[in-house]
Amino acid sequence: MSRTPRIVVVGAGVGGLAAAARLAALGAEVEVIERAAAPGGKMRAVAVGDTLIDAGPTVLTMRWVFDDLFAAAGADFAAAVPLKRADALARHFWRSGAQLDLFCELDRNAEAIRAFAGAQEAQGYRAFAQDAERAYRALEGSFIAAERPTIPELVARILKRRPADLGAFSPFADLWSALGRYFRDPRLRQLFGRYATYCGASPYLASATLILIAHVEREGVWLIEGGMRRLSLALAGLAERVGARIRYNCEISRIVVERGRARGVETSQGERIAADAVVFNGDVGALSSGLLGDGLRRAAGKPPAPSLSALTWALRAPKGVAPWRHHNVLFGDDYAEEFDAVFARNALPRDPTIYVCAQERETGATPGADEPLFVLVNAPPHRPQAPLSDKEIAECEQATSNAVSRLGVSLDLTGAVRTTPQDFATLFPGSRGAIYGPPPHGWRASFLRAGARATAPGLYLAGGTVHPGAGVPMSAISGELAAKAAAADLGLTGRSRLAATPGGMSTRSATTDVSG
Repeated sequence: MSRTPRIVVVGAGVGGLAAAARLAALGAEVEVIERAAAPGGKMRAVAVGDTLIDAGPTVLTMRWVFDDLFAAAGADFAAAVPLKRADALARHFWRSGAQLDLFCELDRNAEAIRAFAGAQEAQGYRAFAQDAERAYRALEGSFIAAERPTIPELVARILKRRPADLGAFSPFADLWSALGRYFRDPRLRQLFGRYATYCGASPYLASATLILIAHVEREGVWLIEGGMRRLSLALAGLAERVGARIRYNCEISRIVVERGRARGVETSQGERIAADAVVFNGDVGALSSGLLGDGLRRAAGKPPAPSLSALTWALRAPKGVAPWRHHNVLFGDDYAEEFDAVFARNALPRDPTIYVCAQERETGATPGADEPLFVLVNAPPHRPQAPLSDKEIAECEQATSNAVSRLGVSLDLTGAVRTTPQDFATLFPGSRGAIYGPPPHGWRASFLRAGARATAPGLYLAGGTVHPGAGVPMSAISGELAAKAAAADLGLTGRSRLAATPGGMSTRSATTDVSG
């Protein structure tokens, strides 16, 4: 293609902005269309008085993804975003009054678990951490940061690069059962089983490969003063710096397909924007359900099953003697019932696991008399025929407040800014209120996700609902994979690190320290 290719990116979420930055750096003319007034997509913030509180993702891991992304555009990630490595991964509470902090350091965790549950459990943790690292090493370059492979391709990649690590994980086992190989204490299985919820799944149904998240966390969890919105603003700034244009408050009504190929988009105001390629950074359900044109119903495959949704509250609360770290988890007494309620009965759990993000803790922010909190419980996806009733929500609020009160903390959730599964369905069309894309239930689930290339030529997919999955760094990787695919198809040959490793982007060794 002799002229400069024009590419429209639909959605200024993490995946869309990563794709825009990569493609603009390669010399493409890139325009990002965003229906909201600010970047970030699901990485959003809500206003509580004059305070902006994170009301989406709150955890940043795999910092190397962003170091590489910024470096490829001639920028420094650490200079653009004020980062601080978290001392503790999270503080965990149980209804019995038990409490356990986990950290990045293996030995420190083993000692904490020994004091919490005994020497045998500490020994089990060391074996678990070793297998989690081997699983991550096996899958990082061959799957996570690579174009979605078939099952034979994945096995071949692992055998070629790290054959000894192939037995480090049990893809055919569910996560809960696999954890039983390492831990007898049900509280520890509950704690590490929570990794399934990071992907919108049940630990009783999700693949045991998710143990790799334990290693991802130990490589570093990063805190951002001012909240995660600073990251979305920095990504938008990076894309604009290398030449991308971003239009906010502009909604797409359809993706234009002519003679079987994506040719641009049409806005809700009737404006047609022609393009050589379209990168769609929205929920793939919007395509498969026909929201953006009947001709795209099969472009991303059949409609996926929805993952978990959430019921969330953003508020300011008295700081007092609240025992919070930055990330906190309060476990209920009946974990199995919680996931049965959400996935089998499509209902809110009676005794929910509660996540609390104390946004200013440990970031270096100036302490005040009260502090911003983000509170989340697992919820079923939106039920269009019977949305969650006021009574159901009020009962869940009460259960949540009662559980937190056992820690000596009083939370008035009735005055908080609340988001329900129905709200998520409205915010993110096609999602049915699910906030993680299709859940990784069963060993085949990861191979059924849509990849970077849609079935319609010229249409590329990015975001947490496509390969490699949910989460902030995963969304960024998906955007880079979409950019790589579009660049290859359009003949973009500008200087880039996109193809620095076979089948994926520029990746560092899994054993390299990412703290610097």
